[in-house]
Amino acid sequence: MERREKIPKATITRLSLYYRHLELLEFDGYRTVASEKLAWLCQVNPAQVRKDLGYFGEFGIRGVGYDVRELQREIKKILAVNREWRMGIAGIGNLGTALLKNQNFKARGFRFVAAFDTDPEKIGNQLSSGLVIRDIRDLKELVKQYRIDIGVISTPYSGAQETANMFFDAKVAAILNFSPAQLQAPDHCIIENIDFTVKLDILTYKLKNEIAI
Repeated sequence: MERREKIPKATITRLSLYYRHLELLEFDGYRTVASEKLAWLCQVNPAQVRKDLGYFGEFGIRGVGYDVRELQREIKKILAVNREWRMGIAGIGNLGTALLKNQNFKARGFRFVAAFDTDPEKIGNQLSSGLVIRDIRDLKELVKQYRIDIGVISTPYSGAQETANMFFDAKVAAILNFSPAQLQAPDHCIIENIDFTVKLDILTYKLKNEIAI
């Protein structure tokens, strides 16, 4: 366990990237892939691929490469996406609705099982996914009933922390936060922030510097 805690977050991000390219390679009929090709596809160097995988064991055969299907299976186990994860989403505005419609979640084992909002005009409405929007005041009870593993927050900034507190109180251990708020969380909960405005700031900075060059 101590060794796992030292694995860089960037390595986990790259493992997810490797997995997606391995899927594409399998679709194209590849059965094996060299670290050089996988590195080229992911825009890293081959030594980085070998180092990232080396944190978790020995994979591949020297001079042959990695078995595409086997490496996919191993990475799925490492990332714990070889099982279904049940999610509840709070905030069914434009963003929340779009997330619910995104088929990539379900394809990768992440299934929305509950949707919550505070708007009386939305509560009780059935979504195209089949979910019925529930009153957020029922969140704690329904987290237990539906065995929700991950809470997703797509509320406005003003309601994000209060919504997060409800998930914390319900003992949800992980939050995917799409609001611009930087949430305060107890030790038992992991938070990943997805702030599109930060990504745009990075993009415009890079764009400006590329143009300047």
